[in-house]
Amino acid sequence: MTTMFLALVVLSVVAGVMSRVTICPSRVRPKSAGHAHRHLSALLFLTVFVPGLASAHGNVAMEEDSCVQRVGGNLVHFNAYQPQNEAKAQYCTEIPGEGDTFLVVDLVDPGLRHMPVGVRVVRGLSESAEDQTVAYWPPATHPDGVVRGEAKLAKGLYKLIITPEGVSPSSYLLRVQQIDYSTIARKAIGPLTILLFLALIGYELSKSRRWKNWWASGHS
Repeated sequence: MTTMFLALVVLSVVAGVMSRVTICPSRVRPKSAGHAHRHLSALLFLTVFVPGLASAHGNVAMEEDSCVQRVGGNLVHFNAYQPQNEAKAQYCTEIPGEGDTFLVVDLVDPGLRHMPVGVRVVRGLSESAEDQTVAYWPPATHPDGVVRGEAKLAKGLYKLIITPEGVSPSSYLLRVQQIDYSTIARKAIGPLTILLFLALIGYELSKSRRWKNWWASGHS
């Protein structure tokens, strides 16, 4: 998000400089003006496009949140906490450290609060590996809409399985102290795209005689 904000600031500054130059028709030749219009078009495109990139990582709708899933048509939300490592931090499927972990499942839809809901945490990717169970909370009703529990998690992959009575279960894949390269690459696409556009604009500006003249006159 910080990279996005800084890129927007740079784009705004460059757009302001270029618009300041292009409003002086007596000093701009037609060919140079055409280049300026193309630069401004690219900047305007990025100004519109970048907020879309930023919104993909924050302020997402409930059903677009990776911590939210449907269980039998009902929404649930999951968070994990490790206060011994980071007092106020909350995690979803990416848990950075090992050790005691508080697991909280919010039963978002009221329908789930009036039926028994059980939760099981198994090591590995198989939901049927009961011998790999590291935590289990038997089915019970939760009028307050919150299922709470604690598990000691070592480095590795886990599945947290939510099973309401009479409803097909749903699960979260938990990655404890793992590096998710796909997520890193996905988050890097936006900033890299912005940097490439900025590099292209900077290269085009460096070839512009009008830009050089303006820069020289402004520092003379």
